[in-house]
Amino acid sequence: MQKPYFVGITGGSASGKTLFLNRLLESFSTDEICLISQDNYYHPREIQQVDPNGYINFDVPESLNLAQYAHDLKEISEGRSFEKQEYTFNNPDIKPQIFTFKPKKIVVVEGLFVFYYKEIAELLDLKVFVDAKQKLRLKRRIHRDAVERGYGEEEEVLYRWDNHVEPSFQQYVKPYRKFADIVIPNNTHFEKGLDVLVAFLRTKL
Repeated sequence: MQKPYFVGITGGSASGKTLFLNRLLESFSTDEICLISQDNYYHPREIQQVDPNGYINFDVPESLNLAQYAHDLKEISEGRSFEKQEYTFNNPDIKPQIFTFKPKKIVVVEGLFVFYYKEIAELLDLKVFVDAKQKLRLKRRIHRDAVERGYGEEEEVLYRWDNHVEPSFQQYVKPYRKFADIVIPNNTHFEKGLDVLVAFLRTKL
């Protein structure tokens, strides 16, 4: 089997990466593409960093086992499969699944720090940055954290945004936008950018 073509996708929190990724994956068969997300590499809650006000900061590189993430990606790049348990974002109603990742022609690598972390960035053949305005990202974040991830009141979500999310974006994500091969604007829609990316990736099959 030929070496997989690695596509790295990043962007600010709540920039719309998840919807964009879902649409990208739907454009190919499961035999052609797979997604290996940073989200499944969070350290257990009991060893996460806690800020001065007692909140766990999930928005710093230290909250994740990025070394293991890089290791697993290298396994895939060399034609080997691996297993990983799903991370459920503190949701007790979700039973974690065990995912098996197998080499595919296209491997999508997604997460806040995939451009920042050198050992991962060096594996990427194509870098894609999903971009959205700050106010829009905040609105989306409030909905996602309060409704989908059960983080509690809007006040807590805003606290995390001001003290964790946005500082992390400014330090670990935004500076790497300039290294992207493709920037996908996602303030209203991303269809044109998605079409360009899909057309290009089809040439790699």
